[in-house]
Amino acid sequence: MEEKKSLRTINILSVVIPVAVAVLLGIRTKPDLGDWTSNLSFVNAIVNSLTAVCLLLGLVFIKQNKRDAHRIVMTLAFILGGVFLISYVIYHLTNPSTSFGGEGVIRYVYYFILISHIILSLVVLPLVLRAIYFAWQADFVRHKKLVKYAYPIWLYVSITGVLAYLMISPYYS
Repeated sequence: MEEKKSLRTINILSVVIPVAVAVLLGIRTKPDLGDWTSNLSFVNAIVNSLTAVCLLLGLVFIKQNKRDAHRIVMTLAFILGGVFLISYVIYHLTNPSTSFGGEGVIRYVYYFILISHIILSLVVLPLVLRAIYFAWQADFVRHKKLVKYAYPIWLYVSITGVLAYLMISPYYS
């Protein structure tokens, strides 16, 4: 019964978080929280980079059967995901959107990276939440089965977040 409740909470969060982010991003009047918010896109790229490093270390540690180290870096990756989400919302809530200025093939590459990043970030959220839940419950059979899908998607989302930033950063005003 407790598991059913927890998984229902994960399902609710997996819908509520993206909807709340979309609503916040849709606000047209940008509150002024100060110039510091203009640096948050760079901070987000750093956070995504650190998340990718944690994910890679997590894989190395679990392959080496270093479970405590694995748990630490994966928990850090999860915390960094939360930091990213908060920073991302604050940045987009307070700063105007930036259009990609590249032309030709690079434009298609950028939009492929951006769109796949956004779609997969929505897909990975419930997977990561479930994977962490199963790990906390010491249900390593289901954790391992789910991580086969969640891990590569999460790593892809982290890396493409950095790539999207690097591609659009020359066009920030």
